[in-house]
Amino acid sequence: MFFRKSHTSQDAESVELQHEQKINELKASLGPLSGRSLQYCTDACLKRYLEARNWNVDKSKKMLEETLRWRSSYKPEEIRWNEVAVEGETGKVFRANFHDRHGRSVLILRPGMQNTASLDNQIKHLVYLIENAILNLPEGQEQMAWLIDFTGWSLSNHVPIKSARETVNILQNHYPERLAVAFLYSPPRIFEAFWRIVKYFLDPKTFQKVKFVYPKNKDSVELMRSYFDVDNLPTEFGGKATLQYDHEEFSRQMAQDDVKSAKLWALDKHPSNGFAGAEVAPEPEPLALPVS
Repeated sequence: MFFRKSHTSQDAESVELQHEQKINELKASLGPLSGRSLQYCTDACLKRYLEARNWNVDKSKKMLEETLRWRSSYKPEEIRWNEVAVEGETGKVFRANFHDRHGRSVLILRPGMQNTASLDNQIKHLVYLIENAILNLPEGQEQMAWLIDFTGWSLSNHVPIKSARETVNILQNHYPERLAVAFLYSPPRIFEAFWRIVKYFLDPKTFQKVKFVYPKNKDSVELMRSYFDVDNLPTEFGGKATLQYDHEEFSRQMAQDDVKSAKLWALDKHPSNGFAGAEVAPEPEPLALPVS
């Protein structure tokens, strides 16, 4: 016996086909790529940039090309733990040893444990950990989750507005659709003044991913627990696990991940000489015509 496909199934297939066409169109519009650009621009990557720009190919292309230029100059894949380890001594930002219910890597941020003054190094440390979170994603998973603990946070040690804006710009412009959700757990009332400024740096998509959680607000607590197993969630976030940051142990893990990253980007075979990087190839004629 044969069954006719439901409209819902047909619609889903139609949308998927349209998305596949958009991915191919974006790929063709970029022209030939080489080196790390070619490695970076997977179909999953192109899809994230398209999603970030509502599947507009021209806007996605512009965004992606800006990222390729940024990666070529900043070289985030070449940052090594020993370069940023001093930033991690207090555990103000680190990758958790658990994933959320969807298998996403989890970054724990504790802004009240700020220990340095260099904004450039703080950004470099965060970029390193974003790259590390991506490195440790399971196959098929593209996103990470952030848990932000405000213990010890005050206006005297808060992240400067300039640093907050730079962090948002890098996350939104160069890691689009990498953040699934950011839970701000029990922020103090004085944080509201800081948030009133920072929220204007967020695009609508990112803004929707920021969730405030208050222990006495049952709905917000239930929302966070829908993402995390309470047995894995540290007590600082209303869970049952003990949160312990051992800087030496974490440094050992990062050293191992640095080896894995070097192999992934073939840096163990071709050390950077200042010219290698995520660069767009010169301007020969495109190898494929854009999809009409």
